[in-house]
Amino acid sequence: MSGSNSFRLRCSLAAHEMDVRGLAAAAFPHGAFVSVSRDRTARVWVPNPSENQVFTEMHCMNGHSNFVSCVCIIAPNETYPRGLIATGGHDNNICVFSLDRPDPLFTLKGHKNTVCTLSAGKFGTILSGSWDTTAKVWLGEKCMMTLQGHSAAVWAVVILPEQGLMLSGSADKTIKLWKAGRCENTYTGHEDCVRGLAVISDMEFFSCSNDASIRRWMVTGECVQVYYGHTNYIYSLAVFPNGQDFISTGEDRTLRIWRKGECSQTIRLPAQSVWCCCILPDGDIAVGASDGIIRVFTESQERVASAQDLQAFEDELSKAIIDPKTGDLGDIKIEDLPGREHLNEPGNRDGQTRLIKEGSNVEAYQWSVSDGRWVKIGDVVGGSSQQNSKRVMYEGKEYDFVFSIDVNEGGPGLKLPYNVTDDPWLTAHNFLEKNDLSPMFLDQVANFIIENTKGHTLGPAPTSATDPFTGGGRYIPGSESTGRVSSSGADPFTGGSAYSSSSALKATTNIFFPNTDGVMFEQANTTQILGKLRELNSAAPADRKLSDAALDSLEKLLHLVADQKSQEQPTAEQISVLWRTSHWPEDIVFPVLDILRLAVRHPEVNAQLCGGTEGSSLCNHLLGLMSPEGRPANQMLALRTLCNCFSGSHGRALLLGQRDAVLSRSGDLCAVSNKNIHVALATLVLNYAGRLYGQPTEIEAKAQCLSVASTALEVVQDKEAIFRLLVALGTTVAGDSTAKDLARSLGVNSQISKYARVSDPAKVGECCRLVLDELQ
Repeated sequence: MSGSNSFRLRCSLAAHEMDVRGLAAAAFPHGAFVSVSRDRTARVWVPNPSENQVFTEMHCMNGHSNFVSCVCIIAPNETYPRGLIATGGHDNNICVFSLDRPDPLFTLKGHKNTVCTLSAGKFGTILSGSWDTTAKVWLGEKCMMTLQGHSAAVWAVVILPEQGLMLSGSADKTIKLWKAGRCENTYTGHEDCVRGLAVISDMEFFSCSNDASIRRWMVTGECVQVYYGHTNYIYSLAVFPNGQDFISTGEDRTLRIWRKGECSQTIRLPAQSVWCCCILPDGDIAVGASDGIIRVFTESQERVASAQDLQAFEDELSKAIIDPKTGDLGDIKIEDLPGREHLNEPGNRDGQTRLIKEGSNVEAYQWSVSDGRWVKIGDVVGGSSQQNSKRVMYEGKEYDFVFSIDVNEGGPGLKLPYNVTDDPWLTAHNFLEKNDLSPMFLDQVANFIIENTKGHTLGPAPTSATDPFTGGGRYIPGSESTGRVSSSGADPFTGGSAYSSSSALKATTNIFFPNTDGVMFEQANTTQILGKLRELNSAAPADRKLSDAALDSLEKLLHLVADQKSQEQPTAEQISVLWRTSHWPEDIVFPVLDILRLAVRHPEVNAQLCGGTEGSSLCNHLLGLMSPEGRPANQMLALRTLCNCFSGSHGRALLLGQRDAVLSRSGDLCAVSNKNIHVALATLVLNYAGRLYGQPTEIEAKAQCLSVASTALEVVQDKEAIFRLLVALGTTVAGDSTAKDLARSLGVNSQISKYARVSDPAKVGECCRLVLDELQ
């Protein structure tokens, strides 16, 4: 901020035909900003060089079929040196525009309800939030991942500057921290919907809420300060470049400037809802409101509006009708109020409100420190007792109406109190929330209020049944070898003699990735497996005990699949016995799973168990064994079996088709402290990456691989598992610029850089350095 001067009006822009719902400072031209509105347009505003105070509309963009509710700026790159503009709307879409055409370059579709918040990160990443309770990460024209975890609409999202961290705020009153697509932390403290988020630094952020509070958080989870000042819902926040001072806007008609933790200035506007704000490059503030007007405020004396325009703004403000229930005016009794002489006494702080009696009317004034006088901010309605004789008492308060709403057939009606100065949509929303009713009733209840209070409302009724929350029509809200590469030649996975770490340092070729052959778990001690199988069978319940014939069948199958040079084929009966026995009780099934793990490498078994409907059954069975509450031995063997399924075409097809479920469940096992599980998990991700190599259209699948690998690297300690995850990362991004951008946006570079110095084993450091080179 340029100093301690007060902000004063710079200009008012009659920018839109309806509410201005979003603002963002543009990347180009310098000093420009973008606005979006319920009138379905986005507009670019540039400073007018001939008039220091004024902005001129440079560009108007159309692409949404419904209200536009949010906007963000995608930073310039080589392709788009002026940057891009992304807008979200009530048509559930995100439109991406350039500055040289009025229609979208492309449209992002995937959300199932209104897109109400957007944030742009490095490398072109977009984070969106929606009433469908999800947030989505986009890169280019593809959805990379969907963040699921909130139980209500996601009202606010923001991408933190480093480490691939993202935040989402929701109507479920919580804020969630996401890393690589997984929820890392949930912040609780707000008592109502979280409406806005703003970044302070890598480690801190602000949030604002319908509970009329602003909170300052550490990314680690601590709420370090709560700010009070607003008297109604707070919709938006923006932080000044110093990282300490900030601004906020809300439903109490105000823009508030916060310096050193205190509200230093309150600017009232002649509009009920001040939806949005942004800070311009010159330090000025732009705000958008429900009257369709953008107002810019400045500290600079050179840019302050003319005396005529300042007076016009003050006159407009003085004509506002204020409902005391939406402001900080308190309970009003006209007979107790002082007269105009009360304005002869100076105020003691900027923004202080004083009410006076003027005949039978009540007028509201606000103290302006910069002007040294009281400025009229409106006439107060609903404060007199002239209609008390017609009012109804309910729960100790008087109302113009108390309706009985029948929501359950045959049940008692629910009481809905209402004053003519209330917003019917806000009243309907509060009624539904209080009585735990579905938000789907919002239209019905609000229209009931409007219909039954015709002729009684003060001021014009909403022109299009406006929801104060959205501006829209409704609110919807192991002990064995860790496996080896199935290819011959240099093998960094097994440490074979063909591999020399000293020569690798000098090599110009990358022997680590891309790895497209896959890594299988092939070694086995058949004597130990059979011994354990017979031991457990002898102690099994009578109804689960295997016959001697079944045991012989499994023994023959094990010897057959363990010897990959064997020409003998497994019989259908042997495969059937294996499948049935794999459903033994979880405490004794592990030796059978070891046989299954070896058997799926055989082409015949792979085809029988992985093909058709049998494939889905196998996959579901293994995923069930991988439950986080399951037994570690079963989890590990199920993971190894999935890895080995990649050895056959039927298995590969099955696992690619079931990728989302398999990788999601596998990722849940990151938290299990077991190095054998971690190695198996890393191998599975590596095998998926290998199959996706050379397929740039499979960016969503690659995004999931990056997400699981990144999440695993947060907890995995075993060097072999780390190495395989590094190979998986390298394979995923190799030759794919979009995947590289996504990896950078997830903070993979900084996450893995510590492994570049690992020298034991040398392959970890060598592979890491190659991945980092790939991501440069």
